[in-house]
Amino acid sequence: MKRSSITLAALILALPLVVGCGNESRADRSPSAPSPAVVERTAQVKQAPSAPDYGKVLVTNRLDVDFSKHLVTFIELGADRCIPCKQMQPIMKEIAETYADRVQVVFYDVWKDPEPARKYGIQLIPTQVFVDQKGKEISRHVGLFPKEEILELLKKHGVH
Repeated sequence: MKRSSITLAALILALPLVVGCGNESRADRSPSAPSPAVVERTAQVKQAPSAPDYGKVLVTNRLDVDFSKHLVTFIELGADRCIPCKQMQPIMKEIAETYADRVQVVFYDVWKDPEPARKYGIQLIPTQVFVDQKGKEISRHVGLFPKEEILELLKKHGVH
């Protein structure tokens, strides 16, 4: 095998480790889960019947989300099998339901599609990115983000 082939193979194998959950080892992931490199890209992430209930949270892998209709877009980059990401699900759902007319909540599963992680420069999950109506990033947080702190952040940006 040529040296460039070995280097490419090492990079492909290391990608899931770079965008990994700080509280979960690769052994915790389902052995039947497909590698992010081979997941077919579709317009919407397909939800299995046992998928988490995200309520009014937009669960997608589309990178062309419209930010203009909401004061703030709350983007969660994580994975549905990551423990801290699972802890964020009820917080995301509650914010999406309570502030539906002012805050858009978007969830990207970066283990199913690593492209959003590349776009937002994610190194650890969960990562929350907050964007204004013009698409400009106004805040970023890594790890479990308590609801009270999110509400303070939203208030600073005009969401009451």
